[in-house]
Amino acid sequence: MELLDERWTLLVVRELVTGSQHFNALRRGLPRMSPSLLSKRLQQLTRAGVIERTEDGRYVLTTAGEELRPVVEALGGWGVRWIGELGDADLDPQLLLWDMHRNVDHTAVPQGQTVVRFHFPDAAARARDWWLLIKPDDVDVCDDDPGQPVTVTITADLRTMVRIWRGDVSWSAALGAEQVRIEGPLRRAVPSWFALSPFAAVPRPQPKG
Repeated sequence: MELLDERWTLLVVRELVTGSQHFNALRRGLPRMSPSLLSKRLQQLTRAGVIERTEDGRYVLTTAGEELRPVVEALGGWGVRWIGELGDADLDPQLLLWDMHRNVDHTAVPQGQTVVRFHFPDAAARARDWWLLIKPDDVDVCDDDPGQPVTVTITADLRTMVRIWRGDVSWSAALGAEQVRIEGPLRRAVPSWFALSPFAAVPRPQPKG
């Protein structure tokens, strides 16, 4: 616990478990963590033998680090099952889009480049618009207009989009309730482009009474 219980450490491990390997990718997955503290935690985890840095600058989990995968997954499942509704301060479009970009189903997306614009009317002005640039073998998250033709635009309040991602409400239910609007020629196919959070299938406790 002296190693893992320090602030941000398990979140750094979580990012490594979910596939981030470069320093800048880790920063994007942990936007509220300072670069200096991230560097410090990476050094601590390296000294402890949890990760190692490759010659090309990537951070990868060692055998000891990989054994933390079920620990991180169990904590994630517990959080989804028991924490309940997220507070407004926990809703972050950058974190949402960063997680979603790792779960794009490339077999369902049209060939070539697909640009998905997300519009969150209830977010702060500087965080209302985001873009996913989906390519055959890569997905980029942009908080500035990339200047590419938009394939579809998804408009929803941030909480609704987080609830869809978490599996609390289905795409079809949110669309039927007009909580989400999808505009564009391929709008009917959009829900199939995104796999849900790995924790979306975690059973929730039934309300008492």
